[in-house]
Amino acid sequence: MLMRSGACGIMQAFAFSASRPPCMTPPSPTLPAPGGAQDVPDAAPSQTPLKTLADLERRLELLGAKAGHKRLVYRAWLGLAPWPDQEAFSSGRRPLPPKRVLERLPQIRQALEAAARIRSRHPGGDPESERLLVTLGDGQTVESVLLPRRGVCVSTQMGCAVGCVFCMTGRGGLVRQLTDLEIVAQAATARRLRPATKKVVFMGMGEPSHNLRNVLSAVRFLAQYGAFGHKDLVISTVGDPRLFDELNASDVRPALALSLHTVDDEKRSRLLPRGCRMKVADLVAAAEAWGRTSGYPVQYEWTLMKDVNDGLDEIDALGRLLAGHYAMVNFIPVNAVEGSPYRRPEREHAAELVRRLRSAGVVATLRDSAAQDVDGGCGQLRARVLKEFRGAGEANEAGEMLP
Repeated sequence: MLMRSGACGIMQAFAFSASRPPCMTPPSPTLPAPGGAQDVPDAAPSQTPLKTLADLERRLELLGAKAGHKRLVYRAWLGLAPWPDQEAFSSGRRPLPPKRVLERLPQIRQALEAAARIRSRHPGGDPESERLLVTLGDGQTVESVLLPRRGVCVSTQMGCAVGCVFCMTGRGGLVRQLTDLEIVAQAATARRLRPATKKVVFMGMGEPSHNLRNVLSAVRFLAQYGAFGHKDLVISTVGDPRLFDELNASDVRPALALSLHTVDDEKRSRLLPRGCRMKVADLVAAAEAWGRTSGYPVQYEWTLMKDVNDGLDEIDALGRLLAGHYAMVNFIPVNAVEGSPYRRPEREHAAELVRRLRSAGVVATLRDSAAQDVDGGCGQLRARVLKEFRGAGEANEAGEMLP
């Protein structure tokens, strides 16, 4: 997603045709993957890879699982219960599922774990942060980040079409959308590593509003089966009217983080060259309305760049814009990206911006990207490792690392 360099940060250049409305999502290139989702014979439903949550549900139903049995499997996947076995059900405390369900559970569990395997772990400087390089079922990679205070940042796309000029992810191009199962699998992986994980922020690689169906499906699944409160499911976005339309029509009420970075419309179009062309005032109005509807304050993300958006006049304008709003501002010093001209302001100057905004009555914080000492914002770790493998000749035709 995003054009931020927060806990995870991303963007990607993608050419828009002149006829495409300004907020249209560019079509995602389709990469070949081993065995796509397809109808599976009733006799051997565990032989086809799982790619979506609908695939998983159908697999279980073909084996004869009822609603209660499916719920047990989902909760086990998300680390809330042990994986069911014959002994657990034979005690009589739970309804015994069909024999085929129990027989196939090891294969189903293996397929779910294969949806997001940890390729490498990179602890941050603080004990609670850790950047993960995750290999998906087709062998391509995305990043997740274990966050302080029991959170995890997940990716929603492989690459990004927004093209934020200060973000590494946007340099590689939009490769493909992540499925709802692949998004949920990142949260399930975090729960395996840290069972107390209670918050999921959709703030990693990709722009969530460009993969709405899968993102909202993942949010709904995590809320229903993962014991994640709606306020602990945070969708980050550069802003898109379709996102607000879908949220207002949805039965889930996730919190919202808005990647703003400037109050100047012209400057924002330069920083986010392929972001949605909503005016800042309209974007803030829509976000404020959602904050009031959901009951959770809007988090405005502001990637601080020296001599770009750290001027006192602009911060004062931000204070006036958000005065009286149900909101808070997170200032995030930009992560250094190879070849990028953008640099962090001095720490004391950044702290002064926080004080200045607070004096205007707006809640504000200064924070770094989680595990930012490990290749900075999202996309940088993946880019470095991919570069190393390309140098060693160990990449496939799509340019991705071989499993």
